Formats: sequence, structure tokens, C-alpha cells
Amino acid sequence: MIIQTNRLILRELNTNDAINFYRLNSDPEVLKYTGDRPFNSERAAFDFLKNYPANNYEKYNCGRWAVLLSNTNEWLGWCGLKYSPEKNETDLGYRFLREYWGNGYATEAAMASIDYGLNKLNLNKIVGRAMKENIASIIILKKIGMQFEKEFLMDGIYPAVQYSIFK
Repeated sequence: MIIQTNRLILRELNTNDAINFYRLNSDPEVLKYTGDRPFNSERAAFDFLKNYPANNYEKYNCGRWAVLLSNTNEWLGWCGLKYSPEKNETDLGYRFLREYWGNGYATEAAMASIDYGLNKLNLNKIVGRAMKENIASIIILKKIGMQFEKEFLMDGIYPAVQYSIFK
């Protein structure tokens, strides 16, 4: 366990999460504003997760974390920080199964992730990005205290916005 909030546990993703990770990334509504392609199989999700920890958790002390309900251990999605060495920045990301949208879980997990990054990792800045059409994500970025920084084209195609928070 990395973080615990009133309702949630955030922990490292692992290969046991493959079926839920695959289910999450197979929902077109979940992927609508990500620019990501769905995994073509549960095995592809398993292979991704098998290689993920070494590339993120161990090198940078952060990563995308599985989000579970603390009272049931039910898998809701993922949230967390990701360091990009090529940009020399840490970004916040989150993705939840559709049946859990609208319950404040993304906001709660995002706030905890920001607190972890600023206070445990002593980061000076964390960014959050969303496609301009993804109003729900933009609302979350604002709720957790991030400030508008710029507009840009995500992947050179999609109109997007970047928000940031500083220590």
C-alpha cells in the first residue's frame, strides 16, 4: 500500500490486476479522451503490467497505482504520478471503471496522489493534462487545486489543456 484515504487504498499495480486493467482499457467510453488504444487481450494487459513496476516504481518512487475501495478491496481503476525523463516532469493521471464514475473517487485519489508527490517526494511541480472535451477531468484538476497553464495539441492531434500545481 502506498496511500490510504478515508475510502480508498492506492497500491502498486501488479499482474493480478490484468483482468481489471484489460476490462478498464476495453471500454470505449473510458478511452474516449485518452488517445490510447485498447489492449487486444487480457494477456496484453498482463504483459504490460509485468514490465510496468521496474520502469516506474523502482526508478522514480511513483507510478500509476491501483485504486481499491478500502472496505471491500474492490478494484476501481488507477491513479497516480508518472515521471517522464524526456520531459523532466511528473504528471498526474487517473482512469476508473465507468460504474464508479460520479462518486468522487477520482478526486479523492488525485488529491492523495498530489499530496504524496508534493510532500513525500518533494516535487516542486506536478502537471495534469486533459483533452479540452473531457470536462469531467478538467473539473477534477481544478478541484484538486491545479491551475490552468496552457492549451496544446495532445499527440499533435487533440486539442488539450495542461494544468499544474506547485509546492
